[in-house]
Amino acid sequence: MHVENVLEVRGIVCAHDKRTVVRELSFAVPEGALVCLLGPSGCGKTTVLRAVAGFHPLEEGEIRLGGRVVSRPGYLLAPEKRRVGMVFQDRALFPHLKVRDNIAFGLRGLHAGNPQASVAELLDRVGLSAMGDRYPHELSGGQQQRVALARALAPKPDLLMMDEPFSNLDVELRERLGNDVRRILDAQGTTCVLVTHDQHDAFALGEKVGVMSEGAIMQWDTPYNLYHEPQNRFVADFIGEGVFLAGQLLDPTTVDTELGIVRGQRVYDWGAGTALDVLIRPDDIVPDPASTVIARVERKAFKGAEILYTLRLNSGTEVLSLFPSHANHRVGEGVSIRLQADHLVAFARHA
Repeated sequence: MHVENVLEVRGIVCAHDKRTVVRELSFAVPEGALVCLLGPSGCGKTTVLRAVAGFHPLEEGEIRLGGRVVSRPGYLLAPEKRRVGMVFQDRALFPHLKVRDNIAFGLRGLHAGNPQASVAELLDRVGLSAMGDRYPHELSGGQQQRVALARALAPKPDLLMMDEPFSNLDVELRERLGNDVRRILDAQGTTCVLVTHDQHDAFALGEKVGVMSEGAIMQWDTPYNLYHEPQNRFVADFIGEGVFLAGQLLDPTTVDTELGIVRGQRVYDWGAGTALDVLIRPDDIVPDPASTVIARVERKAFKGAEILYTLRLNSGTEVLSLFPSHANHRVGEGVSIRLQADHLVAFARHA
């Protein structure tokens, strides 16, 4: 029987020392998908991962893998029987084993046919064919993470779980390794759940991302929608860079702000005149020499092709804006700007 969702998490509640840390949380992962649980430290995302892997019991709800219940209150299928692979933050490689033996360890107890051929294929897939006889300490951090990935993929798990896999790597390496991981998982057709606090990792890899806070998923959506269409103030504040600009509702789809009128597709039924906070992203404010709106440069951060400016408006409110890097303005200089926002995201001021 074909099962569309490899993983189904249904209304789970988890506790530590009688304190609830995951609250009625639900999501599903289709076959071959890569999804992310994203949130700050302490939000419960790692507890969810441990519950799916079979290391943490449930107080309520159930977890299904391949359509079969593997966790419910009072029942916990053993982790080794779940066909779930794990890649940990610290990689957890065996320092006394060579790379090929670390990978082969993932095949122990399985009827893997020709294990050496399987190991050689995995080494090739993760780009380490020449590294099989080295020890972990002889590899870079990125290479070690590739070995950990190969070891987790060796027994061909139905689901791969990755816990902060790139957090110990520098920015350039984590971006390159993230692309490689995505390619490897796509080639394998592997279903994967990534747990991370870093939205860059989540957005680069995740088809769907669940933003978590205090044990609950605030929004389960595409990276694009999380950035442009956040459903609540927490997601709006947590995702991306931006500020809240004071505004006043003119009609259900129009808000008046210090920078001008903003219109969008969302309908706000609070009534005309309601005081709002409008989410303004750096890409919503653009330089415009013809504009009469002048803002003063407070700070600047060079980012290569662009410069991120912190600008002070006449009211004293500070906003962010991305200018092309050839527009190199001095701190203290006045610049002409225009609001170019096609997504109206607003929250009632009292909220």
